[in-house]
Amino acid sequence: MNRQKSFEEHSCGTLYLVATPIGNLEDITMRAIRILKEVSLIAAEDTRQTRKLLSRFEIDGRLVSYHEHNKAASGPELIRLLEEGSSIALVSDAGMPAISDPGADLVKDAVERGIPVVPVPGANAALAALIISGLPTERFLFAGFPPRDKKSLENWLLGLKRMDSTLLFYESPHRVAKTLPAIRAVLGDRKMAMIRELTKKHEEAVRGTVSECEQWLEENEPLGEYCLVVEGADGDEAAEQGPSWWEGLSLEEHASKYEEQGEPRKEAIRKTAADRGLQKRVVYNELMRK
Repeated sequence: MNRQKSFEEHSCGTLYLVATPIGNLEDITMRAIRILKEVSLIAAEDTRQTRKLLSRFEIDGRLVSYHEHNKAASGPELIRLLEEGSSIALVSDAGMPAISDPGADLVKDAVERGIPVVPVPGANAALAALIISGLPTERFLFAGFPPRDKKSLENWLLGLKRMDSTLLFYESPHRVAKTLPAIRAVLGDRKMAMIRELTKKHEEAVRGTVSECEQWLEENEPLGEYCLVVEGADGDEAAEQGPSWWEGLSLEEHASKYEEQGEPRKEAIRKTAADRGLQKRVVYNELMRK
């Protein structure tokens, strides 16, 4: 049990999750600027990128690096500083930190130690793409980055096939032309939107069916990072597929079923993640806590 009163006095510091612009610098909030000026230090995914932002708004706070490749070393040090009373702002390259990035691990460690974690909301590419897609917004699922391996991608999509929520993916310009055929093969020729360069000068939304978007990519070079917004399964499709065999199982029970079939632990975790449409590291981290 963990109860946080964000704005009461604490003996330790506060970890602020500060959203930064996803393109247009005018999208930074006044609160974000204030917090970045007030904290003891700023932990950034890419210090070079963040330094440009800080310079633009005349913020001269101490800047340190925290990313996927150094989190094992820098994470414990940041936690130590928080426990000693330092306040820290965590930022990603763009948008909300801790979404599909290692910031989630730092948040988990902070919460486990009773350190207050406070969001400073702002721009987010997935939600910005969703609201201009023209697809239903009542229910949606953010699934992050699709796997790169063809078989893993297919399994990952199969785990999402019966979802009746609008699906949101991130994809690079180098892979989007390979991902769309997989989406059509597994999910069908659904309505979708490909949205890139959000809030920037060349912001663009291409809307149509998956096959129409494939055709567009054959005739136009994909540029910039994409957010793919894909229509969810209709009611009949979701009902026809019935419940997944693993529904009702915990993550541990789910992975154990694969191990009972002779799969090594690593492969069992990968398949469990693919079934549920989760990132492998999310399943791994959860199982390692047991």
